[in-house]
Amino acid sequence: MSTSTHVLSTMPNSLAVDVAIIGAGPSGAIAASLLHQQGKRVLVLEKQHFPRFSIGESLLPCCMQFIEEAGMLEALNAAGFQHKNGAAFRRNGTYTTFDFTDKFTPGPGTTFQVQRASFDKLLADTAQSQGVSIRYGETVEAIDLTQNPRLTVRNEAGELYQIDAKFVLDASGFGRVLPRLLDLESPSCLPSRSAIFTHVEDNISDPSFDRNKILISVHPKHKDIWYWLIPFSHGRCSLGVVARPELLAHLEGTLEQQLLHIISEEPTLKVLLANAKVVQECATLKGYSANVSRLATDKFALLGNAGEFLDPVFSSGVTIAMQSASMAARCLTKQLNGEMVDWQADYSAPLMQGVNTFRTYVQAWYDGRFQEVIFYENPNHRIKQMISSILAGYAWDTNNPFVKDSERRLNMVVELCKNNMPIPEFEEG
Repeated sequence: MSTSTHVLSTMPNSLAVDVAIIGAGPSGAIAASLLHQQGKRVLVLEKQHFPRFSIGESLLPCCMQFIEEAGMLEALNAAGFQHKNGAAFRRNGTYTTFDFTDKFTPGPGTTFQVQRASFDKLLADTAQSQGVSIRYGETVEAIDLTQNPRLTVRNEAGELYQIDAKFVLDASGFGRVLPRLLDLESPSCLPSRSAIFTHVEDNISDPSFDRNKILISVHPKHKDIWYWLIPFSHGRCSLGVVARPELLAHLEGTLEQQLLHIISEEPTLKVLLANAKVVQECATLKGYSANVSRLATDKFALLGNAGEFLDPVFSSGVTIAMQSASMAARCLTKQLNGEMVDWQADYSAPLMQGVNTFRTYVQAWYDGRFQEVIFYENPNHRIKQMISSILAGYAWDTNNPFVKDSERRLNMVVELCKNNMPIPEFEEG
């Protein structure tokens, strides 16, 4: 039994740990594993029990380096998830693909499309096998930051107890525990959108359908309505639609009827999924984009969706979660070892550099600019490699001009595409 597990098991009513982590999802499991590797006493508190359903099934290749860093790659490779090597886009009959192995930034070029229930459990179970302590069915009710952080936690029996920690990481995802308790919520700059989604037994017989790629389809009349189709390894897919609420308001019936109706408006999806059967109760997320006034102090840090969630269009959520976990773990290890850490300069600012890169392309997707680039008939191969790197999750690579100067570079290419002009090579760095 590891030292950290032994210490926690002998302190049932009041605990003292180095780091309390709220949430056992991808960011919580990765952060816990990395900190445990450094000999830190870590306790993870998870409100739910695993496995549990979660949306966001299409990983990006950038995630693989964090999974490997946490010592979880072998378990992931053995799990039998669907291989993923890129992304496919369709709009009004035009079909294009991005091969993530043909990209500008070094690093993994393939990953997996996963059912999040089993994927999240795999990461959490692997962290536990490494010696990380996880308590399921535990809800954080309050936090006191007067001195060192003190959490008030309610267990499944309804009993309250306290945890004294040197630092708290919030990996609670859409639960956004610390933003609520510490009044950190801030409006998102992105317009409100809604998603309706489910899992289907897809029964797709079209041999041209590439199960190794997520398929993103654009509504034939509304360019800011899009659909995702994420193939799994056992003949099922994650299926969803995203739109502004007012564009979904005319839909009638149950969520399943609404989803199937709007899917029928996209001709290729209608044919592709003609024999599909819904196998997961349809669900919806409304107004999901979120922001906070502060990401970190010397007492806490927000990871992944607990800090900011942009939009599902480029599957950036898990990547941002794992990137933030890795960055926070490095900073926190230094702080716990007695070194000075400037959480704004060392964590918040560099994390937001990548988040803001994703934001540029999310906004440009919905206003149509990025769609012009994606569906351009004669792309410059080097430029496509740079865009492919961002779609593969490498939004922190400032050697990539489309990361370092994302808005200006994108607008330059958009103008060239609109005027059907040759796209020149851009200098790197």
